[in-house]
Amino acid sequence: MAKKLSFVGILQRKGLLSDAQISESQEMAQSTNISLREAISRLGYVSSEEVTRAIAEEFSREYLELKNLVIPPAIIELIPESVARENLILPYQLDGETLRVIVSDPNDLETFDKLRFILHRPIDPVLATREAIQEAINRHYQQNIGESADSMIQDMTDTKIDFTDTDASSATEAAANSTDSDAPIVRLTQLIIEEAVQLRASDIHIEPFEDRVRVRYRIDGILVERDNIPKRIQGSVLSRFKILARLDIAERRRTQDGRIKLSVANKELDLRVSVIPTSHGQSIVMRILDKDNIRVSLMQLGFAEREYKKFVSLIRRPNGIILVTGPTGSGKTTSLYAALNDLNTPTRKIITAEDPVEYYLPGINQVEIKHSIGLDFARVIRAMLRQAPNIILVGEMRDLETAQMGIQASLTGHLVFSTLHTNDAPGAITRLVDMGVPPYLVSSSVIGIMAQRLVRTICPKCKKPYVPSEVELHEAGITNEQAAKATFVKGKGCSHCNKSGYRGRMAIFELLMMSPKIREMTFKQASTVDIRKAGISEGMSTLYDDGIRKVLKGLTTIEEVMRVARSAEG
Repeated sequence: MAKKLSFVGILQRKGLLSDAQISESQEMAQSTNISLREAISRLGYVSSEEVTRAIAEEFSREYLELKNLVIPPAIIELIPESVARENLILPYQLDGETLRVIVSDPNDLETFDKLRFILHRPIDPVLATREAIQEAINRHYQQNIGESADSMIQDMTDTKIDFTDTDASSATEAAANSTDSDAPIVRLTQLIIEEAVQLRASDIHIEPFEDRVRVRYRIDGILVERDNIPKRIQGSVLSRFKILARLDIAERRRTQDGRIKLSVANKELDLRVSVIPTSHGQSIVMRILDKDNIRVSLMQLGFAEREYKKFVSLIRRPNGIILVTGPTGSGKTTSLYAALNDLNTPTRKIITAEDPVEYYLPGINQVEIKHSIGLDFARVIRAMLRQAPNIILVGEMRDLETAQMGIQASLTGHLVFSTLHTNDAPGAITRLVDMGVPPYLVSSSVIGIMAQRLVRTICPKCKKPYVPSEVELHEAGITNEQAAKATFVKGKGCSHCNKSGYRGRMAIFELLMMSPKIREMTFKQASTVDIRKAGISEGMSTLYDDGIRKVLKGLTTIEEVMRVARSAEG
């Protein structure tokens, strides 16, 4: 009996693949952790259609052309849209009690089992390409969804809409400047932004490469790849975004920054736009600023009760410097604005100096730093003091002059909030001294330092009880007594959380109060390690400790806390 050929053997028999091409595909699949079928398609040796036909032959399954296929609504209604999109499947026809379902992977036994459970009927898979299934899902569920970025890009790929990507080309400018909401490029850029907002993304990354333009969204701090825009419309798409941000579309050699203001799903949004030139064209990153995200109270930040009381006592002080530290994207701005909102009353005057102003707060005087005209932090702070404020926010203490001006403001009776980029709270003290601020000024002006990070929270729709192993508990430093009282939970992964098991983020904190002992150590220029030990001995919870406390409450996972906070522990 002849040995059954794999899909690779079938492609080789048809003369579509050589030994060398198979070897190269296997190397790529192994090095990039993708399937062999995907590697063959990416390398361009065989089309995804031919690969899927070969897989259908290997598994003795029917292969379907979906382009002109129309499936009756009664069949489509058998599988909910969310299930179809999540698993990339489509109901095809009923054969007695058996439902024939279009899939791209005949080995996806987990999905078949899930369908049998949901539908209470046998499942018979037939094959089509992933791209064809996606397009057919969009087409057959169209009455429910409206247009999507995926379907729009697929249409542009299929119909070969041509926009020449030459310098200041008339086609690019016409598409970019169009005010017609039905123009393809206008619709596509709008859909990309709408999809990012719908998925709760904080950033949109549009990155050109040699043969494609990648679109990625940062969701809960993690980059997720979404679409590949056809290379030929790269110039039009980038120009459209630059037009929206009021940037010069003819300037392609320099970096540019701008803002887009628009309304999506009845929300007023600001997008902060950054453009940089790369070897394959201009790369654009858009930070989505949603005002609803900043309207949080101190109680909603996620403090433990003891830390909450300490922080409230700090911000009620009449003068001194309160520093918030952490890397970019760790929620420092949200925490500072929550504190300012709490303090914002008609009896207090609050002025901020920010670079740039991210969110506009009613009742607070906000000044945007403009280095191009010499309006830097130090100059703004000097002018602020003549405005007789009670509270000052300095966006960042990045140099000696800014730090000295902030300290001077605190010593003359003002409460000053600011940020520093350090890994932990004790590191802020040594950073100020390293900048050149005399230790006696640091010890006399700083009243508290808060470090923070953001950890992903477990998806409420798919969370399940979880029992960690002894090794995990030991590595996390969780005792058996703590584990016995804990509620360990993990997300299984569902459509609600894009199969990540996480949805949303919360902060973990480390709050160092400037006690007499810490002030003395600062004055004597003690090391960060010694200051840290002293802080812990006086009751400071580290970032990691606060994270583990949230793990024990079933809010996040050990892996997530170790990913975010263990590196900061040093």
